[in-house]
Amino acid sequence: MTLPPGFDLDGFVQRTLAEDLGQGGDVTSAATIAEEARFTAVMDSREEIVIAGLEIAAAFFRKLDPQVDLAAMAADGDRVPAGADLMRLSGAARAMLTAERSALNTLQHLSGIATFTRRYIDAIAGTGAVLLDTRKTTPGLRILEKYAARMGGAQNHRMRLDDGVLIKDNHVAVCGGVAEAVGRAKAANTGLQVQVEVDRIDQIEPALAAGADRLLLDNMPVPVLCEAVALVAGRVPLEASGGVNLDTIRGIAETGVDFISVGRITQSAPAVDIGLDYALT
Repeated sequence: MTLPPGFDLDGFVQRTLAEDLGQGGDVTSAATIAEEARFTAVMDSREEIVIAGLEIAAAFFRKLDPQVDLAAMAADGDRVPAGADLMRLSGAARAMLTAERSALNTLQHLSGIATFTRRYIDAIAGTGAVLLDTRKTTPGLRILEKYAARMGGAQNHRMRLDDGVLIKDNHVAVCGGVAEAVGRAKAANTGLQVQVEVDRIDQIEPALAAGADRLLLDNMPVPVLCEAVALVAGRVPLEASGGVNLDTIRGIAETGVDFISVGRITQSAPAVDIGLDYALT
C-alpha cells in the first residue's frame, strides 16, 4: 500500500482511537475479558467489494498490541467476492476488541468508496474517458478518500487548492467574464495549467483565445457536449462535470470528452459490509 506523501498514519490511528476510547477506555472489554486472554479472528467481506485501507485497518491492531500476528489475505485494489477472507489475526483479546470498531469503520468507509468508484469505471470501460474524483470529501479525510478512489480505478483531480488553477463560475462572475478570468490567471504565471469551467458553447472560443489549457464542461447535456467536443477538436483536453451518475456516465463518456469528474464517488459512497468474527483455533 502506498499512501500519499504527508499522510501521518500513526497520527491518524492515535486520533481515531482517542476519539473512541474517551477518558475511561474500553470499559466493557476490561470488565469482561481476562487480561491474559487471546483473540483469534477472521476479517471477511460480506458482499462483493473493492478493497481500500486494509493496512490502515491493520495499524489499529498493531497500535494496541505490537505483538499481534496479522496475515493479510488480499490487497488494496483487489475486487473480492462475498465471503472472502481479508485478514487473519491473533493477539491480546482486550486490545483486539478495543481496536475492532476503529479498524472496521475505516476499512468499510474506504472500501465503500473504492467499490463505488469501480462501478463508475466499469460503466465507462472501452470509451477512453478517464474518471476523476473531486474535492468533495469529508473534512480531514481527503487524503484517505482520494486514495480509496484511486484503488477503485479513478485518477485524482486536485488534492488541494494549490494543486491547480481551476476557474469556476463564481470566479468568472467576479472577474466579469471567462476571457477576463483566464487572462488574469495566465498573467499570474503560477506555473500551473489553467482550467476554466464553461457552461455555454459561446464561452469556449473566448476561453481558448485567452489561453485556457483545459476546459471543464459543466452541466452540459449530451448533445451540447458533442457540440463542444466537435468545436474544440482536440485543441485542449475536455472534462465533463455536473449531474453525473451511473445512469448517465456512459452516454457522457461516449461524447468523446477526455475526463469525467464525479463528486459522488467520495461524497455519496455507502460503506460496505465487512465483519470481524472470532475463530476457533
